Amino acid sequence: MNRLIPGTTMKFSEQARESAFSLISPVLEATGGLTLSQLSKLTGLEGTTIQNWIKRGWVSATKGKKYSEKQILRILLINMLRKAMKLEDIANLMRYINGDVEDTSDDIIEEVLLYDILCRIIFTAEDEGAFDSDQIRTLVAREVAENTREIADDDKLRKAMFVMVMGYRSGFLRTEMEKGLEIVLDEM
Repeated sequence: MNRLIPGTTMKFSEQARESAFSLISPVLEATGGLTLSQLSKLTGLEGTTIQNWIKRGWVSATKGKKYSEKQILRILLINMLRKAMKLEDIANLMRYINGDVEDTSDDIIEEVLLYDILCRIIFTAEDEGAFDSDQIRTLVAREVAENTREIADDDKLRKAMFVMVMGYRSGFLRTEMEKGLEIVLDEM
């Protein structure tokens, strides 16, 4: 399987298993953020799509020409779910978890930790072939329990993360179905 880090065009590496964002953060520290062009390459998204998400209030506005860690994380989270969920539903889910995009005081979890936990659950589920609801709930509960000190509302986060993992998996399955359909149609 040609495995990618969720929400990105980056190939999976073992370092991503524990902390997926740690592969991106050194570049941010060295450059002070990513340009729209760099962010487009990282995510595979058109620049206009990213700018539209900012206009809709799903991602905080940039200060200057570079995207910050918080903005990049929000874009990665939206991108990893958009194949299976309506964008408005993703935005509502993100508000459920972390409230207003501009205000971090209402966040139940830092977005870097949210992203890293989601990636760990996804990688573990893929490795273990765990894709039914009970297996995913167990993986989510285990990860949330291991990080409970950094989480303001465990129950709320477990519910949201279950939806996010299932959404990501649904998007992956949809992509695989579309590839199979393309092969069938090419043979017609």
